[in-house]
Amino acid sequence: MLPLREEGDLVRMRQRLRVLTGQLQYGLVDQTKLITAASELGRNALVHGGGGHVRVSRVEQDHRVGLRLVFTDEGPGIPDIERALTDGFTTGSGLGLGLGGSRRLVDSFEVQSTPGRGTTVTILRWSAH
Repeated sequence: MLPLREEGDLVRMRQRLRVLTGQLQYGLVDQTKLITAASELGRNALVHGGGGHVRVSRVEQDHRVGLRLVFTDEGPGIPDIERALTDGFTTGSGLGLGLGGSRRLVDSFEVQSTPGRGTTVTILRWSAH
């Protein structure tokens, strides 16, 4: 589990993901998509959720290998998830992707949020190998 409490934590998360995606033989495009989505979601947890953590795990299924990332914060939550997933919706100055853009960069995307109790976003990106 990696903390997401300050800007340096986002840098360390990206570095860790570069190492892991290299070990799992992700192609450059797949690596970039995962790290970009993770950067946006990590920043969301930090800025909007008041900090949190990400749990990274290797996943194997049907002769495929991938990485699952679970971002968790205990912030104010997302009152309208569908609206938050809409293109162009923003509440700040992240990468400009928002949740919808992050969702398009990964193979699996799930958001669970309770207003006043926090948000959990789970993503999965398979390696092409």
